[in-house]
Amino acid sequence: MLSRKQQVLQEVFGFGSFRPLQDQAVDKILAGEDVLLILSTGGGKSLCYQLPALLMDGVLVVVSPLLALMQDQILGLESKGISAAMLSSMQSMEEIRATEDALRNQEIKVLFVAPERLNNDYFLSFLQSLNIAFFAVDEAHCVSEWGHEFRADYRKLGLLKIRFPDISIAAFTATATQQVEKDIVAQLNFKQRGNIIRGTVLRDNLYISAVVRQENGYQQVLNFLEKRTNEQGIIYVQSRVKTESLAKFLQEKGFQAQAYHAGLSPEKRKSAFNNFVGEKTNIMVATIAFGMGIDKSDIRFVIHTSIPKTIESYYQEIGRAGRDGLSSEVLLLYGTSDIGVLSRFIDAVDNEDYRQLAFQKLNTVKQYAFSESCRHQALSRYFDEDVEPCKTMCDNCNEPDTKRKDITELAQKFISTVYRTEQRFGQNYIIDVLRGAKTQKILNNNHDKLSVYGIGQNLSKIQWKMIGDRLLELEIIQVSDEFRGLILTDKARSVLKSEEKVDIRAINFNVSKKSASIAKKSTLPEYDFDEVIFESLRALRLEIAMETKMPAYVIFDNKTLQAMAYLLPTDKEKFLQINGVGEVKYKKYGEQFLALINTLRADDFQDPTH
Repeated sequence: MLSRKQQVLQEVFGFGSFRPLQDQAVDKILAGEDVLLILSTGGGKSLCYQLPALLMDGVLVVVSPLLALMQDQILGLESKGISAAMLSSMQSMEEIRATEDALRNQEIKVLFVAPERLNNDYFLSFLQSLNIAFFAVDEAHCVSEWGHEFRADYRKLGLLKIRFPDISIAAFTATATQQVEKDIVAQLNFKQRGNIIRGTVLRDNLYISAVVRQENGYQQVLNFLEKRTNEQGIIYVQSRVKTESLAKFLQEKGFQAQAYHAGLSPEKRKSAFNNFVGEKTNIMVATIAFGMGIDKSDIRFVIHTSIPKTIESYYQEIGRAGRDGLSSEVLLLYGTSDIGVLSRFIDAVDNEDYRQLAFQKLNTVKQYAFSESCRHQALSRYFDEDVEPCKTMCDNCNEPDTKRKDITELAQKFISTVYRTEQRFGQNYIIDVLRGAKTQKILNNNHDKLSVYGIGQNLSKIQWKMIGDRLLELEIIQVSDEFRGLILTDKARSVLKSEEKVDIRAINFNVSKKSASIAKKSTLPEYDFDEVIFESLRALRLEIAMETKMPAYVIFDNKTLQAMAYLLPTDKEKFLQINGVGEVKYKKYGEQFLALINTLRADDFQDPTH
C-alpha cells in the first residue's frame, strides 16, 4: 500500500520514486522543522516544497527573486492541477484584491511573492490572517552577504521568525559554500540550526571545457554550434552590444538565434523569452539578465564568451544545461582581457569590503579558467566537496597532459618585458611589445627602443596569450590592484634565474587542434529511440503548447518524450509508468499522445516492455 506521500509523488508529479535527498527534505518539512536544502540545478528542489504543500493544511508562501521565475513555476503547478498565484508590483489593484480574496477563501495552495513584499507591514498583517503551511525561500544564497547575489531584501527575511514564530521555513539553493550555508541558517533564525541537507555539486551529465578565446571568438562559437543545429542552448556574453552583434552573426549563418538583455523593451524581452521556451528559437544570446527565471529542462548547451564574475554565478549558469539529466555540454571561452574589464567594474563600487571579496572571487574564477586539472573536481572543491577527477567529462581529463612543452625561455622573455615596461601595462600591450608592433602607444612610450622589443615575433598573438595565461595560473605574474597592469611576483625571480621551469600542456600550444577539439562532444540520448517518432511527439507537444499558451517543456520534457518514443506505450497503464507522467497530465494530454503513438507504431514493432 503506497503512503499518501508516495501517492502524490506518483499521481501528481508522475515519478515512481524520489531523487536523492528529496525524501529526507520532504519529511523534515512535513514534521514542521526548518531546513536548508543545497542541491545542484536540476536536482529537484521545487518538488521538495511543492509536494509537502499538498499534504499540509494552509497555503505555502514561496519567496522568489524574479517575476519570470514565479510565472514559470505557476504554469508548471497549474499543469499538474495545483492552484497557484503570485502577488507582484506588476499587477493592478484589481488583480491583487482578487488574489487576496482567493487566498482568504482558501482557493490557492501556493503563493509566490518577491522578498520586498515581506518588508511591507500591510502584507505581513494580511498573511497573519491566513492559515500558512510553511514558508519556502528559493535562491536562498541571496540571503548571505558572502554569497554571489546578495540582496538586502533577502537579508531582512529573518523577520519571518519574529512575526510567525511557529511556522517553519524551508530554504533552497544550488550554490552555497559552508560559510554561506551557516550565514543563511543564522539570518533566517532557524530553530533547528543543524538541519542542513547538502547534495553533491557534481553534475556528471555535463561535459565541461574551457578554451582560450581567439580575438572575438565568433568562429569558435560557430565551430561549437555546427553539430548542434537542432538543439537549444544559451550563449552568455558580457555586454548588451555583443548580444546583438553575436545574434546577428549567427542569424546570418543560418541559426535561429535571438538577443536578450535588460536594454530591450519589456515587450521584446517577453517575445524573445516566449520564442525560446516555445521552441521557435534555438539559441538565446544573452547577458546574465537571462536565465535565473527559466525552469526549462531540455537546454543542451551553455556557452560563456568571457569569464564570469564568480564561480557561484558560473555554476548557476552552466546548471541551466541538462536539467533533465541527459548529456549536455558547456563551453567557456576566456581571455585575460576579461579580467581587466571585470576589475574595472569592481573598482567602480564604493565599498572596500565588497571590492576585496569581489577581487578574491574573480581571482578564483581566473585560476579555474587557466587550470589544467579536472574541471568537475575544481568546482566541487570550491563548494567544499571532494570528488575524484571525472576522467572523461571535461577537456582537461579527456586530453591528459602527458605531453608537455617547456616554455621557460619564452616565459623569461614575457617576464622581462613586464619588468622593462615598469609593470604598468596589460597583457595585450606586453604582447605587442614582444611582437614588435608599431602602435602609437608603444612609440609614445619609447618602448620600441627596449631590448625586448620584437624578440617574440616568431610566435602568434594567441600563443603569447597562452603563455601569459599560464604565468597567471602559476601566479608568476598577477594583475595589479592599482593600475590593472601585470606585475611580477616573487616566483618570477626563480624563473628568470632558470631555477624553476615553466611548461604547458602541448595540445594547448597547438591552436588549431585546441580549436577543433571544442566541437567533438555530442549529446548522447538515454534511450535508443527512433528520431522520427521523437520529432513527431515534439511536434504534437509544440501544437498543444501553442494552443494552451504553455511552455512546451511544462507539458512534457524531452526526457519524457524520449521514453515515450522508446517504450511506445499502448494504453493508459503503460503510459503512466513513464517518469514525468502523472494522473493529472494524463487526463490533460495522455489521449492525444497515445493516439499519435498508435499511428506511428510499425506493424512489426516488438514492445520492449514485454
